[in-house]
Amino acid sequence: MPAVSDIAFVRYAIPDLDRMEQFLRDFGLFTVRKSASALYSRACGDAPFCHVAEKADKPATLGFGLYAQSAADLGEIAREFGASVEDSPEPGGGQRVRLKDPAGFSVDILHGQERAAVIPSRAPMAFNAATSRQRLGRPIRTQPEPSRVQRLGHVALFVTDYQACLAFYQKLGLTPSDSYYAGAPSNVIASFMHCGLGEKFTDHHTVAVITSLDGTNRFEHCAFEVLDLDDLMQGQAYLQARNYEHAWGVGRHVQGSQIFDYWRDPWDHKHEHWTDGDLVNRDTPVGLAELSPDALSQWAPPVQPSYFR
Repeated sequence: MPAVSDIAFVRYAIPDLDRMEQFLRDFGLFTVRKSASALYSRACGDAPFCHVAEKADKPATLGFGLYAQSAADLGEIAREFGASVEDSPEPGGGQRVRLKDPAGFSVDILHGQERAAVIPSRAPMAFNAATSRQRLGRPIRTQPEPSRVQRLGHVALFVTDYQACLAFYQKLGLTPSDSYYAGAPSNVIASFMHCGLGEKFTDHHTVAVITSLDGTNRFEHCAFEVLDLDDLMQGQAYLQARNYEHAWGVGRHVQGSQIFDYWRDPWDHKHEHWTDGDLVNRDTPVGLAELSPDALSQWAPPVQPSYFR
């Protein structure tokens, strides 16, 4: 079976590219390419871009990209889905296969992109835990600036046909790490899926597939890994000072264990900063839990109804 190795980018439709560019800069991304029709942004890592905003009259969540492990995998995916391999005109070039999932999201499978130069960041903060002192004679000082987003980590999808979407992403080599059920354990309604890379450890989830409660197919959120907890918190202070809408956080999730902080862009799309997430491989037990009010966080401020809009 062919397998994807990571998420590449998320793609949105946005009425105002200038306004989105400002939000993404304040969130911690950098502009790569901008035209009258599209805005490409990157993080500090070596991915040539990780966020695409396309100019449109109405905001929408359009789709995302995934990396194929190899050129052979890219070709196998094309054959499996009856699609073609084409050159990518987007930053970094390479080749892509363009698919459509059962929810209508565009899913580009990429390989052979030219990697970008890494944007320097400070080293992660050493931490003086009560039982393990690491930071000796060195004070901590942070600056009021955006988080140093390192990479895109995952996208969570609301879908009206959970089973069809689950099967689609399993054909791409994604496999559940944890799932939620409602009522009876047989009624599974959400799965957090990681890239099936054998014994190699990878993110707890790269794509989450969640049954939609309002009959729409859309992103629940997209999530970006920041350097560490101090970086997440200084990013929160920076966004608060600029009057962006805070959706929820700071807290620690249950499934995936990430420390999280959610923000809304000017069109109500949730963008997450996170750090310290779980890593899994083929030997990690697959979890199944009931979806309940306590299932989303181990600790956090109370989640407000507005988070779910």
